[in-house]
Amino acid sequence: MNRSAVTSAGTGLDEDGYIAREGSLARVPDAFRPVVAAARDRVLALFGARLDSAYLYGSVPRGTARIGRSDLDLLIVLRDEPGAADRTAVDALESALDAEFEQIDGVGALLLGRERVLSSLETYDLGWFVACLCTPLLGDDLAEFLPRYRPDGLLARETNGDLALFLPRWRERVAAAPDDDGLRRVCRLVSRHLVRTAFTLVMPRWGGWTSDLGEMAEVFARYYPQWGEPIRGAAAVAYEPVADRDLLTSYTEEVGPWLAAEYAAAHGVKAPREPVVRSGRAPAGSPAAP
Repeated sequence: MNRSAVTSAGTGLDEDGYIAREGSLARVPDAFRPVVAAARDRVLALFGARLDSAYLYGSVPRGTARIGRSDLDLLIVLRDEPGAADRTAVDALESALDAEFEQIDGVGALLLGRERVLSSLETYDLGWFVACLCTPLLGDDLAEFLPRYRPDGLLARETNGDLALFLPRWRERVAAAPDDDGLRRVCRLVSRHLVRTAFTLVMPRWGGWTSDLGEMAEVFARYYPQWGEPIRGAAAVAYEPVADRDLLTSYTEEVGPWLAAEYAAAHGVKAPREPVVRSGRAPAGSPAAP
């Protein structure tokens, strides 16, 4: 299957009009190569023959990671369904890598079973995530068993058509944040999710893909200029989180509810499914629920 990285300028599509896989091991910045090598070796040692595949995603394989600011995002797929002990082991792996390497600001790992990733229910969410946003690190590439993807309404619905479910959880997290650091963590999570949802709302009309939050906000603003500034602001604080409870309240009480309703009207609501159980911190840009 052709997973060409040749893209049309500014659209994130390959020469056939499908979303091109972003990132590659060749793009990993030199400063992050020791982290990636350690992660690869330790994941393999941890799971051995049970490991189906492992992937990088996010800023590190895209080549945009910032030293001391970016986290390392991993997807680990087992041949069988992971259990509680597996997630505990991955928690320990995350903590060890984070403590050892100053280049990264945390590690986030999704731990899943092969059957779920390749299930029909997940074809346009986890499947798309693997095929388009993940860079193979270990094992077989499950993208070979998945379709190619266009930036259409089905993809929009199944990736971000569940925003309404997040709003009550975000309100609880804002209320429970104990200090400024806690508020900044919530700010990073919520703002990124809002920007990505705003972008995928208009993605089918724009006809392309990008993972750059600033570009996502600008594309969205072309179609909804009246909401452009809040989403541009969310893109800014996604990169430089702030401890601003009032701003977060505006996201959960104004921007989020409008966006959820507009999204449902445009694309429908995502098919119900079990949430992705993740270890440690939520990896940015993954299908994991906050």
